[in-house]
Amino acid sequence: MRQSESLFFEIRRLRYHVRHWPGDPARRIVLLHGWMDVSASFQFLVDALAGHWDVYAPDWRGYGLTDWGHSDCYWFPDYIADLEALLAAFHADAAVNLVGHSLGGNVAALYAGIRPERVARLVNLEGFGLAATSPEQAPGRYRRWLDELHAPPSLKPYADFAALADRMQKGNPRLSRTRADFLAQHWGRSTHDGRVVLRGDPAHKIINPMLYQYAEVRACWNAVKAPVLWVDTSDTPLLRRAKISTEDHAARRAAFARLRHVTVQDAGHMLHHDQPEAVARLIEDFLADA
Repeated sequence: MRQSESLFFEIRRLRYHVRHWPGDPARRIVLLHGWMDVSASFQFLVDALAGHWDVYAPDWRGYGLTDWGHSDCYWFPDYIADLEALLAAFHADAAVNLVGHSLGGNVAALYAGIRPERVARLVNLEGFGLAATSPEQAPGRYRRWLDELHAPPSLKPYADFAALADRMQKGNPRLSRTRADFLAQHWGRSTHDGRVVLRGDPAHKIINPMLYQYAEVRACWNAVKAPVLWVDTSDTPLLRRAKISTEDHAARRAAFARLRHVTVQDAGHMLHHDQPEAVARLIEDFLADA
């Protein structure tokens, strides 16, 4: 297993944790994790990389070893601003190779359109966005947000790290026990009563009061100048949950001018856990084209 180091930066009034696998600075990749995940989740992917890449992976605000945010919920603008500040801290001199999974893929794709000069190549792993909304949904959305603030969510406790690993394997049957045990140690933390909870802010589960403005998101995607590798999987339920049709999914990919589309077989949404070797090969082949 390739060893990493923990770096800490003061980012927008938060103590931000960044996991760093040292390598050749000329071959740098920044990995951005998804919702309810942490940076250590990329360990299997980093281990599968053939080249001696210099890899940075932050824990987003409210996850892992990074401070929790100072607001009632979390939203894309904060992640975008955090990413800009992080890049200024450890990759200020040139455009960067961004790889994002799920939430991280959405943030990376937005940023690549907002700051096209800062992104050399973009790899989007299952970051296809959310369902489009309409203004008529606003009253109900605000009402639900207020209701959730009155009854904030909590994170389910587990008896121990082994129980958390059990839950991970139940949610993803492709996940080996060795990988589940590793992830449990990084996803979870011990509580004062000896149980284990996920290492994250429960406020991530509070609905965002602002509607997802797909037209605005697509305008950012249209502005991306970098080549894009869009990676889907053969077995993910999220498209159905997000109410994104096959046709809509294809239309979203078409928003990017320089796109390569690949589907990884025998993998679910957590493809960097299920098929890290295949994903690593895709990333390295894509970056080698530069």
